[in-house]
Amino acid sequence: MAERSTAAVDVADNSGNEPLTAQAAQATSDGVDTQNGRAADGPMPDKDGERTNAAPAAAPELHSGHKLARRYRLEECVTRVDGFSSWRAMDEKLRRAVGVHLMPADHARARSVLAAARSSALLGDPRFVQVLDAVEENDLVYVVHEWLPDATELTALLAAGPLEAHEAYQLVSQVSQAMAAAHREGLAHLRLTPSAILRTSTGQYRIRGLAVNAALRGITSETPQRADTEAIGALLYAALTQRWPYESDAYGLTGLPKGVGLIAPDQVRAGVHRGLGELAMRALANDGATASRQEPACTTPDELAKAVAAMPRIRPPEPAFTAPPEYQHTTYQQGNYGRPTPPGANTVQSRPVVPPPPPLQSRTGKVLKWGVAALLIAALGLGSWQLADRLLGRGNQQGNSGTSNNNTTSGGTGDNPKPPESAPLRITGASVFGKEPIKPEDADKAIDKNPDTAWITKIFYGYGGKFGNLDSYDDGSGIVVDLGSVQEVTGVNAEMLAAGHKVEVRAASPEASTPRGISDFPQELSKPGTAGKKLQATTDTPVKTRFVLIHITALPAAGDGDGFRGGVKEIQILGIGDQPTP
Repeated sequence: MAERSTAAVDVADNSGNEPLTAQAAQATSDGVDTQNGRAADGPMPDKDGERTNAAPAAAPELHSGHKLARRYRLEECVTRVDGFSSWRAMDEKLRRAVGVHLMPADHARARSVLAAARSSALLGDPRFVQVLDAVEENDLVYVVHEWLPDATELTALLAAGPLEAHEAYQLVSQVSQAMAAAHREGLAHLRLTPSAILRTSTGQYRIRGLAVNAALRGITSETPQRADTEAIGALLYAALTQRWPYESDAYGLTGLPKGVGLIAPDQVRAGVHRGLGELAMRALANDGATASRQEPACTTPDELAKAVAAMPRIRPPEPAFTAPPEYQHTTYQQGNYGRPTPPGANTVQSRPVVPPPPPLQSRTGKVLKWGVAALLIAALGLGSWQLADRLLGRGNQQGNSGTSNNNTTSGGTGDNPKPPESAPLRITGASVFGKEPIKPEDADKAIDKNPDTAWITKIFYGYGGKFGNLDSYDDGSGIVVDLGSVQEVTGVNAEMLAAGHKVEVRAASPEASTPRGISDFPQELSKPGTAGKKLQATTDTPVKTRFVLIHITALPAAGDGDGFRGGVKEIQILGIGDQPTP
């Protein structure tokens, strides 16, 4: 088998006599891929000069409690290796945990790290752990990134066993699509290891260290797309087999037997999904060496993403329900509790057990049955009487209105006043709808009466604008308008960012105080459909509600290139209320 790239898969270092762990002095972990207070893996091995030599500058000697930019307070050093250190820190301005990479400003890689961090920050793709800041200050260079305390590394997931087929499908689908989008923007990872993949509590996979991890280690590649594709193939192989697809052990996984080369996943572990196993082999293929002879090798993340999309969708397993155990009679229930049974005595009761009477056949049951019947008859009679009285009252009202019709004027005065007309209601606030609200700080731009501002979503790729088919956005997104109190709503006018949104308008129940999910908006003001730039929804009967939802289920194509993006410029709520527009 031809030699495969190791730029993005941490195999053993065979490039010299001294291992990189010795070069890292007493450092015992890789500071790039760390979270939750522990190091994720060891130093990245080299490959054929693709990694530059470590700079002689030492990692900055800082301590817990030190503040950067009078904002980021260092709390715990998770690693110190190869001239830089990584910390868990606290953003005291926004009161949230963040991760920080630190190195001296005169470090040989300081400029490349800054450039990589700023390029990664410009991508703005939610499938990647976001870079929040990249600064050179006081002889230090530091990069601040998101810290996800509720996320779990793929390393920890694989330590518990191989992933189920649906979960492995989600892993390769989400990671390949994300890396294809990054490479379209000219960004590569080059260090896609199990510790660089995080699974959130909602089931979404996020990638950390885009471009930055490689820059910190000085890792480069002449074929970055090939390297990242092979790394994704290694992740899928490990997810299916709980084995690392190389001869050396790595990330807590056992490597393949020495001297046999790359083995198909279904030969390593029984029951592996055939389609996913062939996909892993196509991604791991190098120079035409592949165990899947009928399909060409995937050499770019985009090719791999298309191959995943062409597969039949793997559905999640059905939940298994175990039947409750059969009821067991105890000796206490049989009346023998505390009585020792003589040797040789028959344990079967000598008295015949009298079965209980059928339901409602006892004296109490008969009384209860007749009482319920009497209540039903009384309720039926009362309802009939009220219905007849209402019908008679309506007939009298119509007769009176007919006789007094000559005394009323055409202006609507008298007994038949003219119904009030709909008018714009006062809006007291707005928020972004969804499990993970998109740009919640911009929600007020949809109600500020300024046509030059708007709430605009991020760019999503693929799946016809359905928010990238991500679990975090399976309920869609949109704007929730707060009227301050319960009002009678008759219509909604909205100006969308562009034509082509799939949208509906819904209202919360009158008693709702903090609606969150789609089930909290049971009242329908308009049916789902594709809207133009102007969205209008009216209802014949006023709807009583305080909260109105502009619910977006699919985004239009972005006008400036690939992907899908949408938004709302302005919202106006019409109704019959006592709140005039301020």
